Amino acid sequence: MTELNIGLFGLGTVGQGIYRVLERARNAHASISRICVRSLAKKRDIDIPANMLTDDPDDIFNDSAINLIVEVVDNAEASWRIVRRALEQGIPVVSGNKAMIARHLPELIALQRRTGAALLYDASSCGSIPVIRNLEEYYDNDLLLEVKGILNGSSNYILSRVFDHGEDYGYALKRAQELGFAEADPSFDIKGFDSLFKLVIITVHALGVYVDPGRVFTYGISAISDFDIKYAREKGVKIKLVAQVVKLDDDRFTLFVMPEFVSPGKYIYSVDDEYNGVVIRGECYDRQFMFGKGAGGLPTASSILSDVTARLHNYRYEYKKMSYEGRPAYTTDVSLRIYLRHKNPEVPYGLKFDKILERYISDHTCYTVGDLSLAELMLHPELLSDPDVFICNIPRFFESDDDGSLSNIN
Repeated sequence: MTELNIGLFGLGTVGQGIYRVLERARNAHASISRICVRSLAKKRDIDIPANMLTDDPDDIFNDSAINLIVEVVDNAEASWRIVRRALEQGIPVVSGNKAMIARHLPELIALQRRTGAALLYDASSCGSIPVIRNLEEYYDNDLLLEVKGILNGSSNYILSRVFDHGEDYGYALKRAQELGFAEADPSFDIKGFDSLFKLVIITVHALGVYVDPGRVFTYGISAISDFDIKYAREKGVKIKLVAQVVKLDDDRFTLFVMPEFVSPGKYIYSVDDEYNGVVIRGECYDRQFMFGKGAGGLPTASSILSDVTARLHNYRYEYKKMSYEGRPAYTTDVSLRIYLRHKNPEVPYGLKFDKILERYISDHTCYTVGDLSLAELMLHPELLSDPDVFICNIPRFFESDDDGSLSNIN
C-alpha cells in the first residue's frame, strides 16, 4: 500500500487537529512531511519540529515525495491558489474551505477532469458528518427530495444557549467566541454565509446542479431580538438557522438559508450546542437523519482524516448526477410562509405578501405572518442588513407528511 506523504497548508485550530489525529491513527498510512504557515514565529499549542515548518509554498510543491496536499487555510483566495496549483500539477488535494469550493466548484470539477487529480472536501460541510460522500454514493439516484438541516455549529450553539439555558443572545455569542466556536468577527456564521456555502456544495452532490452563492437567499440570526425569542417560546418552538434544498417537482428545485421555527416533533429540534443535524428525504425512504459535531478542530480534523484515508484507496468524486438527463432547474418562484418582525406598522420596503394571516402592531414592535414568494424576498436585499427587521421561516414543505407541524403558528 502506497504511503501518503502530506504537504499541509495551515496550522490553525484545524491544522493542529489534523496533526494530532494523524499521530493517533495507526492505520492511516499517512504522515505529514512539511507544513506551510504564514508565520514561522507564531507560538502554537503543539510542539512541531522546526524543520517541518516553512513559509514558502514552493517547498511543498517542489517536493517530489509529497503525493497529497491538505489545505485548511482560512482565506478563500489563498485556498483557491493552493488547490488550483496542486490540481494543475496533478497532485490530489483534500480541502476544508467551503467558501472557496462553493465559489469555484465548476472550475474545480473541470480541473479534476482535465488533470486526473482528485479533490476531496467532506470536511467542508457539516464538520464530522460525512454528508458529501453519502450523497455522492448512497443517494446516487434521482429519488432524493430534500436535504435540510443545521449546517453551522456556531449559530446553533448560540441559539441553544438562548432557548435551552435562557441566556441573553449577546452573552451566548461572546461565550461561543471564547470557546472557539465563533470567530472574533462572527458575521460569517451568524449571517448565514457559512451555511450558504455548505448548502451550495451539498446541492451539487444531492441534485447534480450548481447554483452560484450570489443567487441564493441567505438570511442569518444577527438581527434576532428578545421579542422574537419570546414569540417562539409562546408558540412552543425553537428558532434554528436552517439551510435547505428542496425538489419541488421533477423539473424544479429551490434552496435558501433562513432562521426557522422548529417544533418539538422535528429531528433538528434536539440538535443543540455546536452540533449539526441533516435530514435527507426521498421518495422511497421517507426521512433519514445524520447527526454530529459541526464545529471545533478535532471533529473537522476527523473528517479530513476520512478523506485522507479515502485517497489511500484512490477514491474520488464522480459527480454522477451532473450527467443525469432531466436535472431539475433552480427557481425562486415558490411560496413561503414567514414571520416578519418590523418596527413600524407598515410592512417594510413595500414587501408584497400574497396573503396575510396574522398581524400585531404596537408602539415599539410589529410583526406580520403571511405568505409571499422567495423571489419577492430576493428583490429586497436591504432587508438583510436592517437591524429593525427579523425574518423567520414557518416550514410548509412536506409538513402534511410529518408529525409536529406548526399548526399553532399558521
